[in-house]
Amino acid sequence: MTDQSSPRPRPRWFTDTKDGHSQWYVERFRALAAEGADLAGEARFVDAMVQRGARILDAGCGTGRLSGELAARGHTVVGLDADPVLIEAARGDHPGPTYGVVDLSELELADVGEPVDLVVCAGNVMVFVAPGTERQVLANLCAVVRPGGRVVVGFRRDEAYPFERYDADLADLAREGVARVEQRFATWHLDPFTDESDFAVTVLRVG
Repeated sequence: MTDQSSPRPRPRWFTDTKDGHSQWYVERFRALAAEGADLAGEARFVDAMVQRGARILDAGCGTGRLSGELAARGHTVVGLDADPVLIEAARGDHPGPTYGVVDLSELELADVGEPVDLVVCAGNVMVFVAPGTERQVLANLCAVVRPGGRVVVGFRRDEAYPFERYDADLADLAREGVARVEQRFATWHLDPFTDESDFAVTVLRVG
């Protein structure tokens, strides 16, 4: 039985960063956009994997740059993040998607309304979730996808969530029939993944 009196661990986004980090992050991406930086690489990757008008969850959407780009490409997008500062910025800077404040370790189908065709979890989200919740987050992402849909997860090599532990969690999900690894790349531009790669974009097929 779970001890309901024990507080849930907080995401590393809040515990491992300095005060004001969220607003700094907002301003950083506003500046990059103003400079004309290419911020749509993940959106191009995801857009190529689904049909027009797909339902997509941007899990850990941050300031909404990916959610907004996918919505502009004709998809129905839900953007969720644990940080209310980032969600407020997303609603103002990238209107169109449906945004909400949700901790991914507590994600439920009700948070997205109905099963989605694809979940994208970009921006190193997996190294910022609460310690020990990574496998639960992965399972939750898979649980809101229709059978046969995909989950795409991209994050850097980081001791907070080593690739070895990540792969062990993915193997558990495969054994349970939740999802299996379909492809893995080293970048959002489809560069091949090797043991030396410092970034992994993993495509999971659900069901």
